[in-house]
Amino acid sequence: MLCEDCSQHGKEDGSSVTLNVCGVSFGYTSEDTLKKIDITANKGEFIALMGPNGSGKTTLLRCINKLLAIREGDIQLGESNIRLMTMLEIARICTTVPADTPLDFSLTTKDFVTLGRSPYIKNWWWEDPEDEQKVDSAMREFDILKYADRRLNQLSSGERARALLAKGVVQEPKVMLVDEPSAHLDIKYKIQVMEMLRDLSRRGITVIMASHDINLLTRYCDKIMLLGKGRILNYGAPSEVVTEESIRNIFEVDVTLVNVGGIVYIVPKAPVEGEGPF
Repeated sequence: MLCEDCSQHGKEDGSSVTLNVCGVSFGYTSEDTLKKIDITANKGEFIALMGPNGSGKTTLLRCINKLLAIREGDIQLGESNIRLMTMLEIARICTTVPADTPLDFSLTTKDFVTLGRSPYIKNWWWEDPEDEQKVDSAMREFDILKYADRRLNQLSSGERARALLAKGVVQEPKVMLVDEPSAHLDIKYKIQVMEMLRDLSRRGITVIMASHDINLLTRYCDKIMLLGKGRILNYGAPSEVVTEESIRNIFEVDVTLVNVGGIVYIVPKAPVEGEGPF
């Protein structure tokens, strides 16, 4: 059963709700790492989790996909509580895109992307024409079909990022959890990945992304959740959440905000002479 608050969210928002996180707490030890987290995400929203290292961003993603067992609260994917779902059932609704793959991962690019179809495999063989078509289509869309036979560890960081997204797409998720997708990329590929994620959200996939790239988040995301020490400090539109005060409080740096075409960007201020960075 869902908690009363989660049930009410579903009634208010109807079938558009794809994710409800209600009063969730989690801890690796006796102390909570996440404390009473609430999120309601609708179909096609692009939501960023922003906060310093250790604030609980990746931990929250792992709670949503049930890799970590929450201590209290409820998480609803679609119309189901994850406590009552098998990992296979979760995989048919929710996919996870990690920051990168291990460099010793030796599958071919096509075999790696095909793994995204595993929740739907009906027999021991991969040669299902429908699966093949979905894999080829996703690889073509993300411009990696030409690397189909190349080993994943032979691709550049940008190419591997696109392969990770293609694998997520062929899983046909309603919710995509993305952890630091641009961490190892140069600015060209950072923008490319953000464009791809926004496009996926506009096609109806709810994207929840953890990232430190503040200026990319304000440019591309619909909402930003600001996390600090396992708590939600603010949640809303980028222009509401990203302020000079909030950045100072959470990251302990002074910034200037610049508004360009209605989009807020931050510019770090130089430390005051004599004070030093620490």
